[in-house]
Amino acid sequence: MLRAGDPRRVGDHVVRARIGEGGQAVVYLGVTPDGRRVAIKLLRPLPVGDARARGDAAARFVQEVEATKRVARFCTAQVLEVGQMGERPYIVSEYVDGPSLKRLVAERGPHGGAALERLAVGTATALAAIHRVGVVHRDFNPNNVLMAADGPRVIDFGLARALEATTTSGPVMGTPAYLAPEQLSGRRVTPAADVFAWAATVVYAATGRPPFEGATMAALLHQILRGRPRLDGVPGPLRDVLAVCLEKDPGRRPTARQIMDRLLTLAPDDPLATRMDNPLPLPGPAVAEETVAEIDDPWPVTGPARTAWPEPPPSGSDTRPVRHTYLPHPHGTPTRPPRPAAPRRMTAAVQVLLAAVLAVLVTTVVVLVILL
Repeated sequence: MLRAGDPRRVGDHVVRARIGEGGQAVVYLGVTPDGRRVAIKLLRPLPVGDARARGDAAARFVQEVEATKRVARFCTAQVLEVGQMGERPYIVSEYVDGPSLKRLVAERGPHGGAALERLAVGTATALAAIHRVGVVHRDFNPNNVLMAADGPRVIDFGLARALEATTTSGPVMGTPAYLAPEQLSGRRVTPAADVFAWAATVVYAATGRPPFEGATMAALLHQILRGRPRLDGVPGPLRDVLAVCLEKDPGRRPTARQIMDRLLTLAPDDPLATRMDNPLPLPGPAVAEETVAEIDDPWPVTGPARTAWPEPPPSGSDTRPVRHTYLPHPHGTPTRPPRPAAPRRMTAAVQVLLAAVLAVLVTTVVVLVILL
């Protein structure tokens, strides 16, 4: 249902219903000119200066969010359009029909087994796609994961960054229980902050609570900055992965791509899935802001080494292995290819006969020579 004051149109999209509201925006169900359903997030006027300043801030917000349109659409709600209505910026994205992870866990309880594994892999894949285009989510939490029929979808990536970039002051953007230590302490925010928030979100999905809790906001922030994460209730193989991702030092956390690779190698009967030797050897500089840097894998690789695609053979050479084709026999008995015929050997009798003939010939020649 729409309320008085709600727009009936945003850009080229017809507004059908109000489907959500928060402190920063109202979300509407819209319909495109070709009949597709979309989600329209209409932000409130940005809290800066007068009407002209708010209009300028809205324009800057649109520029900041424009990069999110390049994020691959698998495992995310694809951003289709970014624009502004006067002082209010808006984002049009793919409509995802499903509850948030926060609501689903609250109503049905924690995830486990294959459902938890699918959630972890799907959301890590979404993060890898977001980071690939140089965007940092900054507010990854259970409310920003929608549980669609075809799998989890991450939403609102890049929104917090755009809001921070277009307001002159204010609190840190994000959901406190899922903020990384560097966000709370005012340090540079990199993709590693999303990895921390991803791990905290997966802990919530597995247990129904975040890994850090406190009776007051000050106690919560202290736990994030100094405390150890509470991971009891998380399955062993996944618990080891999440522990690495919740490191206080962002330089010791893996990338989203490394998380994907690690999750795909875990198996319930894998001895290394429950005991990781030296899980934290990550060295080196922090990841550059808004970019994804190549860092060493914090998990040792087991099994056959990863290799590149084989190089093609030199031109003119044929290195293909010889393969024999076995054709079916009409009566069901497989027929093997005929063996090449072996060279025949002379028997002893034949050899004696040839020697006798040769001796007669030699004797005859000698007699003829004497008579002549």
